[in-house]
Amino acid sequence: MRIEVDAATSGERLDALLAGPLGSRSRAQRLIAAGQVTVDGEVALKSSKPVAGSVVEIDESDLREIRPDGGPVAEFRIAYEDEYLLVVDKPAGVVVHPARGHSTGTLVQALAGRAGGGDDPERPGIVHRLDRDTSGLLVVARDEATHRALRAAMSKREVTREYLALVNGRPTSRTGTIDAPIGRDRRNRTKVSLDTDRPRSAITHFEIEQSLPESTLLRVTLDTGRTHQIRAHLEAIGLPVVGDQTYGDGPNYGLSRQFLHATRLRFEHPATDAEVDVHSQLPAELEDALDAATTAR
Repeated sequence: MRIEVDAATSGERLDALLAGPLGSRSRAQRLIAAGQVTVDGEVALKSSKPVAGSVVEIDESDLREIRPDGGPVAEFRIAYEDEYLLVVDKPAGVVVHPARGHSTGTLVQALAGRAGGGDDPERPGIVHRLDRDTSGLLVVARDEATHRALRAAMSKREVTREYLALVNGRPTSRTGTIDAPIGRDRRNRTKVSLDTDRPRSAITHFEIEQSLPESTLLRVTLDTGRTHQIRAHLEAIGLPVVGDQTYGDGPNYGLSRQFLHATRLRFEHPATDAEVDVHSQLPAELEDALDAATTAR
């Protein structure tokens, strides 16, 4: 899509300017965050204010849609793709694979015919997963050999997985490591915690990305990938993820989900040995929450 800015819309914020042509402001923000909107040939920010005569171009070619039964369309981005694997940028609200209570509208179903490998026919190609309300990057194999190689790289801790998490409070040091086994909580079976009968090794590293008045933006990396690991570990040290309704205080800064985003995925390509290093910007609702946290008093 190509739009030439006229005098009537000159100086208007880009996300507001594109809300009409794209159907909604949130859709405009998702495309801008994905780097798929340019102004006069330069990748634009949502706060950009193009002037009369500027040319705005929108590339929608790598967006796909998931339509859960009875629910709205959820767009996801293919951040990287070749004949062996895909890196998907998943939005919040989308379940990775069918599970109890989520038999349709999953990422796996949206990728039908494009993913493969692994022992579970309901999870073809899935190497690792993200919680429903966590957004960001995950790698999906397209064949058995690639799936096996990526799983092995995960086990050997050769895949870098970085997240951004906004937490309530502030760590006592700029960096830290949480080395604490976790498993299904003894009293609350919907949670995982350190209070468990079946502990499994779990290691989480964090560093302060930005200190805010009442909260802290952390960059988090994983050595292991247990269910709810980041959320449970941060709660255990008194730094619950903002917006987390299971491990935290629930909605805050206008969020209806946890502020947790898989922002970077880096690994050696199993077929070519080339480095694959993919980044994902914060989605619009997290950017807005971060803005609100920055000015909180």
